[in-house]
Amino acid sequence: MAEINFGGVVENVVMREEFPLTKAQGILKEETIAVIGYGVQGPSQAQNMRDNGLNVIVGQRKGGASWDKAVADGWVPGETLFEIGEAAEKGSIICYLLSDAAQIAVWPQLKEKLTPGKALYFSHGFGVTYHERTNIVPPKDIDVILVAPKGSGTSLRTMFLEGRGLNSSYAIYQDATGNAYNRTISLGIGVGAGYLFPTDFKKEVFSDLTGERGSLMGGIQGLFEAQYDVLRENGHSPSEAFNETVEELTQSLMPLVAKNGMDWMYANCSTTAQRGALDWKDKFRDAVRPVVEDLYRSVATGEEAQRSIDTNSQPDYREKLDEELRVLRESEMWRAGAAVRALRPENQEVEAEA
Repeated sequence: MAEINFGGVVENVVMREEFPLTKAQGILKEETIAVIGYGVQGPSQAQNMRDNGLNVIVGQRKGGASWDKAVADGWVPGETLFEIGEAAEKGSIICYLLSDAAQIAVWPQLKEKLTPGKALYFSHGFGVTYHERTNIVPPKDIDVILVAPKGSGTSLRTMFLEGRGLNSSYAIYQDATGNAYNRTISLGIGVGAGYLFPTDFKKEVFSDLTGERGSLMGGIQGLFEAQYDVLRENGHSPSEAFNETVEELTQSLMPLVAKNGMDWMYANCSTTAQRGALDWKDKFRDAVRPVVEDLYRSVATGEEAQRSIDTNSQPDYREKLDEELRVLRESEMWRAGAAVRALRPENQEVEAEA
């Protein structure tokens, strides 16, 4: 492991240079990796491991869109693509990549296939951490491990094809075989991690749920809506409101922040913007912190987990979700966004070529 100083705190991080793909291939050469679920993370992780020379099969309910997608991605029914139960029986490592609600529903069937010595792999600590609510309690004679890429499945696959790695966390909940660490890190390298930092199942799910609801998705959309609406109510056009709220942030500023840090951004903008940003950041922090504290409390007590379980397990959840997303998509802000995106140079070039 490499010792990396993160803001004054030294952490041990596994780098690809010290744990090369050839080592991972050697450790996993006798393993059959069954990826259960082909929705969000399943396709990217399964394809990356296959491309990295690992023995991978996919388990998915037959007849649905995800089964058809797996076939389109080159998985062959009866050879590398099976119903969930059959794939789980064949696998010595079972990557449980169904949605949290689906994991709960399928668990009684899957648990029967977890014979001694197998490994049960997650990319999210939800099911195990909230076991009193999910009833997901793995047998004591198997390894229970986690690799959580810090990004979407689409990002994981895209970066892999570009020869880049997506940073990921890893955790070992249960080491029944004495080989859980090697299995975990090898799988992390196999799915395309850039580097792997340690955590545990509870910390992974607490930080993940907080991030999704906070600055990664929920909080940022809330901030977008508030600023866009105030600009519009004060006479600014939709294009101006969207450009000053979303487009400049996502297309210009955030790539630079990602590359150089926020201090660099402050140092390389106009003095007016610099002064305003520094003066107002604390006001935003102080206003938002109570919301984040309430969010974290809701995550830690399991309230968020129960809300997700209750809502996502409803038979009409997909229809209600589609309606919520339609309202978001058809809002003025995101209709303006679609028009702005169409004006980007790369999209103009595509239109010209067509």
